[in-house]
Amino acid sequence: MSDRDLDSESTKAALADALAGLRDRMRDRFAPEGEGGVDWMQVYESARRRFAQIGGMRDVVAQVDDFGMDAETLARARPWLDRLFDRWWRIDVAGADAIPAGRACLFVANHSGLLPWDGLMVAHALERHDPAAPRARFLVADWLATLPFAAPAITRLGGVRACREHAERLLRTGRSVVAFPEGVKGAAKVFRQRYRVQRFGRGGVVRTALTTGVPLIPVAVVGAEETHPVLFKVESAARAVGLPFVPVTPTFPMLGPLGLLPLPSKWSIVFGAPIDTSHLGAVAAEDEVLVWRMTEELRTAIQSMLDAGVRRRASVWG
Repeated sequence: MSDRDLDSESTKAALADALAGLRDRMRDRFAPEGEGGVDWMQVYESARRRFAQIGGMRDVVAQVDDFGMDAETLARARPWLDRLFDRWWRIDVAGADAIPAGRACLFVANHSGLLPWDGLMVAHALERHDPAAPRARFLVADWLATLPFAAPAITRLGGVRACREHAERLLRTGRSVVAFPEGVKGAAKVFRQRYRVQRFGRGGVVRTALTTGVPLIPVAVVGAEETHPVLFKVESAARAVGLPFVPVTPTFPMLGPLGLLPLPSKWSIVFGAPIDTSHLGAVAAEDEVLVWRMTEELRTAIQSMLDAGVRRRASVWG
């Protein structure tokens, strides 16, 4: 251990001793006197917990994993996630029985909207299908992961900043990942372009699957692209606040904050046939021709599933 590490450890120990001493002194100073005395330390702890909850800054507990997902927050959120799933969007799920059990998978879906409702609902569908498996994590765009108010809530519910390193680390530790390789191009689609799958960048999802040896599973989400139908985009003003664009929808910005509420469109989530990558080996991730071919095949599969899903539905509202 270096001198710097020793200094750091001694500083931490000294700080811990000082805080413990301060706490003991406060307990002695404000200890209740007799039967009817007030336990000011208990009052303080109760007030601290209440204000922490109001401000969204409660103590970090052991249930928070290394990517920030909070088991306690997720447990509190499950009832309203179930209501969104069953009552608001009335989501139908198909193809989940073909998902390999007991192993991590890389799910690749079409993308829509600025807010990651699609990622949250796909992860929720997977948890309902196999409650014993670790909850799948959904990747979110860089700009969304840095927003001061949205980012903490999304992270606690299982969102992870999108990058290949994060995806590989999750998959290697047995946690499935839901990716949206269209990125901002998918989220920024205007209404007339809905359900037209955009380019998948440089093949990052395929390289990740090849490197980790996990199955690739195409996913088609129908209905999410009508939750916030974008009529047109304002890009110049958006850059000033760090957004890729400001959407103009039938309800936003006309209705103000209420316009951010998602519309109750009818959804379906279809899981396609798994694509095995384990026999190809990690070295295949360096084969540009193979990566390009698998990427295009994956994109084509999702587009075909979307086309079929749009044809099947009776209407946008079910």
